[in-house]
Amino acid sequence: MKRRTFLHVLGGSAAAVALRKPLWAAANSPAASDDFFIFIHAAGGWDVTLWSDPRNERRGLVEPASSENTDTAPLTHWKGTKLDGDVDTFEILAPRDVPMRFGPGIGALYDLRSRLTVVNGLAMATVSHPDGTAFSATGRHLQGGRAPASSVDVAIANELGTSQLLPDVAVQFPSSYVGDHLDRRAVPLRVANAATVAKSLARGEAYFDPSDRTAITALVTAEAHALAKRSTFPETYERIASQTGAVQQLLDDKLEAAFTQKALQERYPQFDYKAKNFGGAALGAAFTVEAMQRNLVRCVGFAIGGFDTHNQNYKQQAHTQQELFGVVATLVDLLDRTPHPTRQGKKLADHAHILVFSDFCRTPQINLSGGRDHYPNNSALVISPRFVAGRTFGKTDVEQVLPADAGVAFAGGARPLAPPDLLATFLHAFDIDPARYLRDGEVVQEMLA
Repeated sequence: MKRRTFLHVLGGSAAAVALRKPLWAAANSPAASDDFFIFIHAAGGWDVTLWSDPRNERRGLVEPASSENTDTAPLTHWKGTKLDGDVDTFEILAPRDVPMRFGPGIGALYDLRSRLTVVNGLAMATVSHPDGTAFSATGRHLQGGRAPASSVDVAIANELGTSQLLPDVAVQFPSSYVGDHLDRRAVPLRVANAATVAKSLARGEAYFDPSDRTAITALVTAEAHALAKRSTFPETYERIASQTGAVQQLLDDKLEAAFTQKALQERYPQFDYKAKNFGGAALGAAFTVEAMQRNLVRCVGFAIGGFDTHNQNYKQQAHTQQELFGVVATLVDLLDRTPHPTRQGKKLADHAHILVFSDFCRTPQINLSGGRDHYPNNSALVISPRFVAGRTFGKTDVEQVLPADAGVAFAGGARPLAPPDLLATFLHAFDIDPARYLRDGEVVQEMLA
């Protein structure tokens, strides 16, 4: 069978499939966007009393961080103060320029406080790592061990990113693609580390050389356009054409070379690639800047671990946070200095939006092993021109650091904030209907600039 004949047969089969899947084919075309999105998962559950919801006195269950249970030497923002005349704890950072309070774990992000939107008192209703992670990323709890809804990065990619070469890249980020109404182009590219992206672009020449691949790509793209003219659902084939037409750009040798580990490290020496918990995340951050300044991606998500501190390793919790926020601060600095690829006179930071979250937080009391366990509260961080910056939203109670009334006018009355509310607000900030992706959650207008 000749190649063109084979493709016509294949196209006929695909047309039959398209007729059986009208939800995908009839979906509205995504809007164009020049915004970029960065999602960071602080994996393991962080101690919010050390950064976003600082507690430095014994009250209720709270046993604050002290020089006895915390390695204070590496901390740039630890300023000791006496508690009850005997325990050396930390002074809370309470800057005059913004109505916010921070603990020493905030690290280098303290200098960017006027650009931060902090959300406290997120009601998690879980202390399971997988469930807490899924709840934070999707607004839904696990069902049968699986995420029942798409994660926020997939929602953004589906709405705003399908025209990109890489709509969504997930570097150990908890992405989930769920729903027949989604564009197949929004399926995230999941990789173990950012250097894997370069490896995935490599092609051997045992059977096809570059000229063969160019010819095949051109033929398949033309066939997709031809089938679109005859199909009941032409959008299906136009989407296929957009994917096949992008193959040539993806397989460009220069693109592959730009994303190798060596190339990224040399181009962005600002990151510490040898850090125990953050070497891979630093590479993910470097990939993020490189891919965005080339206008190749819409969303990038990556994970940073090291926060699961049940035992004596709690001594490093504040330092681990400081390193995390150091990566974020360096990333923001690079976004500030990198020109936007399509908006003349703008920087990437003008149209880049960062969401940082964890599984949950850790208990306010120290356990018998010198650590802190899982606790059903949480905080999150947003850095985005679309959000009110230099503010903290939501709160916890005085005694036990549990979610309290957020002081927001929810339709059902007073209650704490929850992850679905934050995700709904994030989607709404970009004119995306949260109801398309979330079962629960209300938009918190007070958070939006």
